[in-house]
Amino acid sequence: MAAHSRPGVCPAERAGPRPSGGGMIISASRRTDIPAFYARWFINRVRAGFCTVPNPFNPRQVSRVSLQPEAVEVIVFWTRNPVPLLPYLDELDARGLRYYFQYTVLGNPRALDPRCPPLPQALTTFRRLAERVGPQKVIWRYDPIVLTPHTDVAFHLATFARIAQALRGATRRVVISLVDRYPPAERRLARVGYPLMDERLPPGEWERLICTLAETATRNDMEIVSCAEERDLSPYGVRPGKCVDDAYIRQVFGIEVTHRKDPHQRKACGCVISKDIGAYDTCCFGCVYCYATRNFEQAGRRYAAHDPDAPSLVGWCDIPSSPEEPSGAG
Repeated sequence: MAAHSRPGVCPAERAGPRPSGGGMIISASRRTDIPAFYARWFINRVRAGFCTVPNPFNPRQVSRVSLQPEAVEVIVFWTRNPVPLLPYLDELDARGLRYYFQYTVLGNPRALDPRCPPLPQALTTFRRLAERVGPQKVIWRYDPIVLTPHTDVAFHLATFARIAQALRGATRRVVISLVDRYPPAERRLARVGYPLMDERLPPGEWERLICTLAETATRNDMEIVSCAEERDLSPYGVRPGKCVDDAYIRQVFGIEVTHRKDPHQRKACGCVISKDIGAYDTCCFGCVYCYATRNFEQAGRRYAAHDPDAPSLVGWCDIPSSPEEPSGAG
């Protein structure tokens, strides 16, 4: 039987449930959209068996990360456009690599998401991906929810309902959270005429928003969870979620992975430990509210200078002498 004869099934999964082999969960990536912009680099690194990752706060400190199947438990892809990665999924399956997608589809005005795929295209791609890998391996992110005078509660309720109906049967889970107040992002939002307003909502509107989103998700056969949300949404039908989720990985792949919370993430984040192989200021979608891209011009320059044959996403970082260990080379 060919490795891709059944959607989303790799040779290791056919062997049945097993305990963790002590490998890593790879995040690809919270910092940038690897499937959309760096798919060729990613598959080159998979073929090489490793990549190098500079510390985002100390670029001279470099880690070597193994991408050998025996060293990788699961890969979590974060994306708004997986199309460039699709041609390589058969190869990932044949190599025995497990993966699932955190796929953001929002339907915002172009002023907020100037270069993201249009909503009809994103919905078509989402369903195409779900048909290929299975709906349990494609998680819909309606995240972050940006509340402004032009994208108010009514806007989000209508948009969420439209997307949920279109994706019914193509996913089992939807993730929500309200946009975090990062000063640079707030300033960008104000400059384009979309100032944040969630703290100035009329009484009861915030609760109505969350309750109705939960009802809509349930009506479309989706579990709804929150992402790193400090407010407790469980009274409104939304339990705290994990994007890198040990319980979800057990359910979908039949394996046990680490249960330790990632200490490098925010306090409200429930994700378990993973290794991120991306780099900040490298995504070219230009989402105005983004926290991972502080300088859109720099992101464009880095993308233009990117070498898909380099060991690291940005630059050509030297390889540390000991695998998985940081090095002073950079």
